[in-house]
Amino acid sequence: MEEKNCFISNSQYMNFNLYQNLEICLHSAKSFIFSVAFINFAGVQIILDILKNCETQNIKGKILTTNYLQFTDLKSIEFLKRFKNIEVKFFDSDKHGGFHTKGYIFEYNTHYKAIIGSSNLTKGGLKRNIEWNTLSYIEKDSHYIKNLLLEFDFLWNKASENVTPYTRFNPPFQNKLNLNVAEDNSPSLDYEKINITYEEIKPNYMQATALENINKIRAYNENKALCISATGTGKTYLAAFDVRNFKAKKLLFVVHNEEILNSALKSFKKIIPNKIYGKFVGNEKVRGAEYIFTTIQSISRHYEDFRKDNFDYIIIDEAHHITANSYQKILNYFTPKFLLGLTATPERCDGGNIYEVFNMNVPVEIRLQIALDKNLITPFHYFGIKDIDDIDLKNMKLSQVKEITKALNISKRVDFIIEKMNFYGFSGDKRKVIGFCISIEQCKYMSEEFNKRGIKSTYITGEINSEIRKKIISEFENTDLETIFVVDIFNEGVDIPCINTILMLRPTDSPIIFTQQLGRGLRHFKNKEFLTVIDFIGNHNKTFLIATALMGKNGYDKESIKLAVKKDFNNISNNLHIHLDEVCKEQIINQLEQENFNNFKYLKEEYDNFKDLLRRIPTPLDYITVEEAPELFRYIIKCGSYYQFLEKVKDNNFIFNESEIKIIQEIERFLPIKRVYEFVIMRNLISKNFTSLNQNDIIKLVAKYIIIESLEYTKDTIFHAMRYLNQDFYDSGEIEKYIKLFEVENRNIKLSDFFCKTLKNENFKNYLLEIIDYGLLRYKKEFGNLDYGFPSFKLYQTYNMRDVALLCNYEKKHSAFRGSGLLKNHNDFFLFIELHKEENIKESINYKDKIISRDMLQWQTQNATTQESEVGKNIIFNEKRNINLHIFVRKYKSVDGLTQPFIYIGKGNCVEFQGNKPITTKLKLENILPREIFEELTEKVEIIGNFNREKEFINYEKYN
Repeated sequence: MEEKNCFISNSQYMNFNLYQNLEICLHSAKSFIFSVAFINFAGVQIILDILKNCETQNIKGKILTTNYLQFTDLKSIEFLKRFKNIEVKFFDSDKHGGFHTKGYIFEYNTHYKAIIGSSNLTKGGLKRNIEWNTLSYIEKDSHYIKNLLLEFDFLWNKASENVTPYTRFNPPFQNKLNLNVAEDNSPSLDYEKINITYEEIKPNYMQATALENINKIRAYNENKALCISATGTGKTYLAAFDVRNFKAKKLLFVVHNEEILNSALKSFKKIIPNKIYGKFVGNEKVRGAEYIFTTIQSISRHYEDFRKDNFDYIIIDEAHHITANSYQKILNYFTPKFLLGLTATPERCDGGNIYEVFNMNVPVEIRLQIALDKNLITPFHYFGIKDIDDIDLKNMKLSQVKEITKALNISKRVDFIIEKMNFYGFSGDKRKVIGFCISIEQCKYMSEEFNKRGIKSTYITGEINSEIRKKIISEFENTDLETIFVVDIFNEGVDIPCINTILMLRPTDSPIIFTQQLGRGLRHFKNKEFLTVIDFIGNHNKTFLIATALMGKNGYDKESIKLAVKKDFNNISNNLHIHLDEVCKEQIINQLEQENFNNFKYLKEEYDNFKDLLRRIPTPLDYITVEEAPELFRYIIKCGSYYQFLEKVKDNNFIFNESEIKIIQEIERFLPIKRVYEFVIMRNLISKNFTSLNQNDIIKLVAKYIIIESLEYTKDTIFHAMRYLNQDFYDSGEIEKYIKLFEVENRNIKLSDFFCKTLKNENFKNYLLEIIDYGLLRYKKEFGNLDYGFPSFKLYQTYNMRDVALLCNYEKKHSAFRGSGLLKNHNDFFLFIELHKEENIKESINYKDKIISRDMLQWQTQNATTQESEVGKNIIFNEKRNINLHIFVRKYKSVDGLTQPFIYIGKGNCVEFQGNKPITTKLKLENILPREIFEELTEKVEIIGNFNREKEFINYEKYN
């Protein structure tokens, strides 16, 4: 065979990282050899399933490693030695010199493959670090492979099978960077760090981002800000950094309980040591200190002990409680120069609008995905395992708790669970496990059975009072108690950093609950590099909910979920590892094929789960403030407005009249918004009671949300937004359908008289403000505060044709901005490409459009276009004629009856063309498509059996 090479990297621009290549190469190999200097347990755990398959197939392996630089940990070696088909040896670098190889060799019947490069057998080396490796296809009689194998044999023969007293290996991973636990050590926690220390605590990614944006907020004379960041990301240190930057003379720090108070006080003293600190709590009420730390219980009773202007800086921890009366007392009394709120979730516990309290100033919002990517919290390794065959849940509803409990509580399953716990192991010094059960009976049963097998265990349920719970948790943290089984608690609000293993022992019936349970183990802890999650997946008819949970907010695009399942969710984050049994993958994909995420039954189930989580009817703002929330606009699309959806499920808190419902429809049809101007104008006219706003007023208001790069463009866009709200771009049908809410005169905009009258209904007004705040906050989450120029498109965001009309300040009726393939506005041409045509499409419009590679696509013009026409020349000579070709692509026109938006993949330039009526062009993309976008657009996942990994690997070369 012909010898050839492939480049391998862990970059998003490569189709397969090293981990995936190892999986593919081992799938059909006869034998393998690994020679790697550094091995850690995170790297070994993620390939355990692959190695188990090798053992089952009797694929022999040799693994050579070393004690060089004392990096490799013994735990990894112990797990590798468990496999009967694998020999492991140690090269003693103290005796024989430095050992720094990184090579993976695979033998086949007719050839070899060898991967040589920079990657060690660590999770960073396999999936995340910047690594360069070359995979070579090699003839069996080639000099290259003969020399490579000779070198390996030489080293192998000098190595030992046993660890001698002279061979030093590291203990499991130790986190030396423990001053600021949330320190951003990206891209990898398992770089080869030798004796790294920090003399001072430096801001991590979240803290640095927040500090920069808080300064911008203050530059606009704002004196309040709300920082939202996941648990464990360093919010207290952030507050201390900003207090130091602010040079606050007198500080009040308000917390929810005394335990948090002591921790916060300790953190502040590390950052700002030269201040006089005091507590104002219980019997210890220090009034004269410079920086006072208090509980809300104490300060709300004694706030009048201080002058109103006593503190120039006030911090509210757990700020989602801020609308409660106890907090409102102190906020209404004190007059600080700056107020900072800190929360992991802005979900409202006490009613009211938390964002309103902080004037909509959110300098940072770090939720789970970003926190994982930036190493602010502990990553997880998820293993979805097919449950034992003895358990059959196929004909059971997930509400049949007693029947499911009876089916699950069998001794054979307990043995299987323990077997898998031992197989996958854990990160840390001692195994600390939380097992999530479906019922109290299952909790008790599992605890008894674990204890019988020598694993010290107990259980906590809602029946056990808080004092006993605290005692059990303390024992769990400080003794040899290894496992706690729980039901209906520990989903939220529990902080036990030592948890390093989670067992999902019940069928997943809610993506929301699944995500919350997962979150219990993500807090950083000494020697915990990752969280191990083992999910025992039964054959019930809602298995697909696991996939939607793992996809998070992207869990509504069925095709994307199927692709993610097939690819083990490799497109989510390189910090994570997710692996599903092939049988589970097949079951999930087959269920997804039959599921309709847009039917009312599914939407109601999803809504009911969210309602159960909140223990109340969700308000519009809950859909952006609660991380696990569904997508609000899906209910709007289904029923015309969220209010009408609530009417349909008989959950309305307020009764609005016909005119009010029409106004709600008019505003909610904007969602999800693609620019902020209209909603900024609406919000300020409605909430601030301005009689009118002019362009200069609006520029100042918009500047809170986006960085203004071009004042001229901003003024044009503001006037376009005014005219849009004035219905200048509505067609006759839309004018008849929707009520006129705004009026424009002499470049000023105001509320219509009719709208002003309806806003006298406070409940109606508050509902509208929540919708508007939802839109603005969702925009911030998706687009940040950047100015994307003109037209204002963000790469890889989704848009429909009317969005494009809005964002290019289209001056004609926006409903006319539609058509097949090409729309124009001055020098901007917009190409809308549908990759998979409908089966009954007319041949005359069945254009042969396709993505050729990551930076090239084929596109055909409309049938009437010739190379000699002005339109044709503009397209084929677009660069010379300064024509911008903006490319929007979608895979299908509709999924489950819902029209799909287009993905903006940037601008392209024509590099080849042929033919007439239509012209067939090749367009070179200015931006290379990221791997996950390319796969999403080009691959199709049907109902499946087993995957052909070798075929996938062949496709790798085609992609690159």
